[in-house]
Amino acid sequence: MRFPENLRAELDLEACLNHVRDILIAVPSHGFRETLLTIQPMLAADMRICWATKGFELSTGLLPHQVAEAILGPDRPMAVLSGPTFANEVAAGLPTAMTIAANDSEFASDVAEEISGENFRAYTAQDMIGVEVGGAVKNVLAIAAGLSDGLGFGANTRIALITRGLVEMTRLGLALGAKQDTFMGLAGMGDLVLTCTDNLSRNRRMGLALATGKTIEEVQQEIQQVVEGVLAARAVREVADRLGVDMPICLELYRILYEDLSPREAVSALMGRTLKPE
Repeated sequence: MRFPENLRAELDLEACLNHVRDILIAVPSHGFRETLLTIQPMLAADMRICWATKGFELSTGLLPHQVAEAILGPDRPMAVLSGPTFANEVAAGLPTAMTIAANDSEFASDVAEEISGENFRAYTAQDMIGVEVGGAVKNVLAIAAGLSDGLGFGANTRIALITRGLVEMTRLGLALGAKQDTFMGLAGMGDLVLTCTDNLSRNRRMGLALATGKTIEEVQQEIQQVVEGVLAARAVREVADRLGVDMPICLELYRILYEDLSPREAVSALMGRTLKPE
């Protein structure tokens, strides 16, 4: 695939930021704060920031917009891009839709206009918390879905995991101040279903490979890209514990990744929980 003629790679970050108004950051969550600190001295007063970063900051439990507000102040227009978008399908021109949530409705509309095209459609929203929680938790659940499928647990298990995982995602989001409807949209259910069911998902592939007995390090080396769900499992567990939010699937996945719990023991723990209304 050829590099688009209207894009240019720039090695000098300050030169890259000259004469622009809108900045899009696309780095893993563990590099988000450092990136903002690096560009902060270079920002003009009218520059607006958006990002495609997903996940809680591991050291603080903050969402990306909270990190951005702490560094850049709450008054700068900011937006998060999220939703079910595999990059290679977007690059191939296949029809895709996503969500842009911002603290400034004009900025959200401007970004939507700038990135939308014949086969790419952006919807706007105001619920940055909900969109960012969806982007963080779905990666954890996608590893769990990959493990489930890799162990041959079947379609019933997969759909139960996705559906109850959506409940956990929503619980955490509401505890943080999100709107419930957000989790029924592209950045909630949409991104969750995509990431849990398609093998283009790095997080799902991590789960599939772990089911064969490989270690996290071995799988990470094979994938050669950041698998956000591994670190996100730690962050989500810590935030949920702090807020007293019940997230049993995410907790069992954390125990598999960090406490050497076997997946089959995790399933037994989940299936043995006290019965309750849905």
